[in-house]
Amino acid sequence: MITKELIEEINALSRKQRSVGLTPEEKERQTELRQAYLVSFRENMKSVLDNIEIVDELPKNMQH
Repeated sequence: MITKELIEEINALSRKQRSVGLTPEEKERQTELRQAYLVSFRENMKSVLDNIEIVDELPKNMQH
């Protein structure tokens, strides 16, 4: 799950990377956090797409 704390930590590491650089441990943590973010994002997107329901088709004269 994407939490506010997760995003804040990802952003903090990103800012630190741009300013002074990261230690090897911080780079590893950054990679872990980004992967967790991507997994959660994909799960959320799949859920949204799975719940889309077409309720009315386009009229024949509007279809391509």
